[in-house]
Amino acid sequence: TGYPIAKLAAKIAVGLTLDEMLNPITETSYAAFEPTLDYVISKIPRFPFDKFEKGERVLGTQMKATGEVMAIGRTYEESLLKAIRSLEYGVHHLGLPNGETFDLDYIKSRIKDQDDERLFFIGEAIRRGTTLEEIHEMTKIDYFFLNKFQHIINIEHDLKANKGDINYLKFAKNYGFSDRVIAHRFDMTETEVHDLRVANGITPVYKMVDTCAAEFESATPYYYGTYEYENESTVTEKEKILVLGSGPIRIGQGVEFDYATVHAVWAIQQAGYEAIIVNNNPETVSTDFSISDKLYFEPLTEEDVMNIIDLEQPKGVVVQFGGQTAINLADKL
Repeated sequence: TGYPIAKLAAKIAVGLTLDEMLNPITETSYAAFEPTLDYVISKIPRFPFDKFEKGERVLGTQMKATGEVMAIGRTYEESLLKAIRSLEYGVHHLGLPNGETFDLDYIKSRIKDQDDERLFFIGEAIRRGTTLEEIHEMTKIDYFFLNKFQHIINIEHDLKANKGDINYLKFAKNYGFSDRVIAHRFDMTETEVHDLRVANGITPVYKMVDTCAAEFESATPYYYGTYEYENESTVTEKEKILVLGSGPIRIGQGVEFDYATVHAVWAIQQAGYEAIIVNNNPETVSTDFSISDKLYFEPLTEEDVMNIIDLEQPKGVVVQFGGQTAINLADKL
């Protein structure tokens, strides 16, 4: 929700009540006001099985994730797909890179397993025509989520059947599809899809995370991207520097990079620049909206970062404090 639970809980512990404390996000409503959301948030754990390939993947009560990603969107489909591409598994969609090589019996056997790849195998099963009733019987996953997965696959089929159609392109972007995934369905390159949507005015806007669904005035510099009409991120005339965060915590890339990111932001501010952070890890200090002048909670991919750069037009982009996640983007940016 963006509601600062820990901060307000500490104040309650020293004797303050909810109706005595202002909500730090809106600064106009009190902490007793229940958060209202006009966005959907998806969180997905980041598991280390890409490093420990022979590790036991079955999930139970023992924690196996090293970190997590979070994504914000206007719809469940959008936030889920943004979260999936934030994981940095090389997967950008509800499916596996080599999913078409598996036979249906194997896919169904993997759906029964409670492991980190179950979500992707469910996508593959739906793609092959498996009914939601059969998947529900195997997994007991609520139909609300299964219907959302089905909707994502239906959009895939629509894109493939209407290659190059602007209306379907716009519709897919509304539901969180990346240019890379659309390009695959359109039989085009990612660059061609990017140029096509920009030429037709299909670009993201940035909405504010304000805990009140715009019911009250809010000045929180905390944004997420979506494909709608009104942009709530005001671009200033001040010279600015964009700092890329390190994404989810995993083997070889821990919180030390977040420490460096935060200190880089402070140094940039002391030098007189506006400091902007892009990150997708809710466990970090850098994703506290009070640290930087602006926080964009977005996937750390070329497409998502370039959309922010196109809007903000920063003087420079700092990548060296974001570990391999940020450094891998240096060439592309």
